[in-house]
Amino acid sequence: MISSSSVEQLLASHPVGVLPVRPREVLAWAFFDFANSGYTTVVITAVFSAFFVGVIADGKPWATFAWTAALSVSYAVNALAGPLIGAWADLRARKRAALLASSLVCVSGTAALSLCGPGDVELALAILIISNIGFGLGENLIAAFLPELAKPQAMGRISGWGWSLGYLGGVLVLGICLWWVTSSRLPAADSVPPTLLITAAAFVLTALPTFLLLRERARPQPISARGLWRDVVGRVVAALAGSAALLDLRRFLVCIVCFQAGVQTVIAIAAIYTTQALGFSAQESIVLILLVNLTAAVGAFGFGSLQDRLGHRRTLALTLIGWLLAIGVFWAADSRPWVWVGANLAGLCLGASQSAGRALVGYLCPRDREAEIFGLWGLAVKVASILGPLSYGAVSWLSGGDHRLALLTTAGAFVAGLLLLMRVDVERGRAAAVG
Repeated sequence: MISSSSVEQLLASHPVGVLPVRPREVLAWAFFDFANSGYTTVVITAVFSAFFVGVIADGKPWATFAWTAALSVSYAVNALAGPLIGAWADLRARKRAALLASSLVCVSGTAALSLCGPGDVELALAILIISNIGFGLGENLIAAFLPELAKPQAMGRISGWGWSLGYLGGVLVLGICLWWVTSSRLPAADSVPPTLLITAAAFVLTALPTFLLLRERARPQPISARGLWRDVVGRVVAALAGSAALLDLRRFLVCIVCFQAGVQTVIAIAAIYTTQALGFSAQESIVLILLVNLTAAVGAFGFGSLQDRLGHRRTLALTLIGWLLAIGVFWAADSRPWVWVGANLAGLCLGASQSAGRALVGYLCPRDREAEIFGLWGLAVKVASILGPLSYGAVSWLSGGDHRLALLTTAGAFVAGLLLLMRVDVERGRAAAVG
């Protein structure tokens, strides 16, 4: 168990006049990861993705490509809007309000997906795009609170707590959906749509602690409305291509694009790969992904503590090597036991790499630019989310549905990320952030 006193030692300190951070606020922050993970687990990874390909699109050869293309559109919008909305939220001290608005978009879109059935391809893809835009913006904004809550030497642990709670939330919501699908004994066209309502309701209920307890500590900047967006764009451009002070942060953002291309591919096509390439039933895929989420929670929690002791770069490098091993096992698997081994190794690396990447961005983030910098983190992840799944979908389509060949494209992403990570000087980047 983690005691309140031990948590207090990890909390960020603030100047007089700024609200102090309380342990319950850290828990409320972490619970947003719990809340929104049901969306990625049910909609993107385990249930609706396979439902779209197999039922809505009737298993057509272009279905996987259409799914990845729609995700890519939503990621492109997020990549462009995320840093700008983040910089606006910093200047206006509105991170919490923007988080609420993006969450409402995601929840409403998730519920609306329940209206989609066989043949509703255009409707399903349009709603998917809208809901995923809301999810992506919220993911950036909740992460922007991390540097306000945690000491620099504790960001790995607290980020890990959030990710581990997130995976447990995904397990809980997916478990409820699995119970519904199996106990209803209805065909997929009738049993899957209610799972979207379950997911939306779970998001609303479990996000309540976040919006009741999380506080905004930034102060609005004295900028006129007329010059606001000029300053917003200027800050983003400067962060991407400006002074040498953010050199290591920019290098790490490029690294994120590479290795997250692999991570996001696995998230987007997990259920499709297990059903189309490995012959799993929908129920078997859901059970597999349930277990993977549990191992991801273990990876996020365990590697979060390791990251603060071993160092950000070494910990992340270990997880990328683990990803390559997992892909090798998956590709070579010729029996169900090896599939389970590869999947759970991927789960450990999934939780660890996601948590470690977010914590390292927080470590390199300059004060009072949190939402902007995490908007750039979101830009990197969303660009990766376009390149990775779209490449996988294109290879799968052009090869006539050879998912094993498409899986090999993800290995290169992790290799590139590992090589680029070696060029990031973490302590130099931290010195630039605080100086």
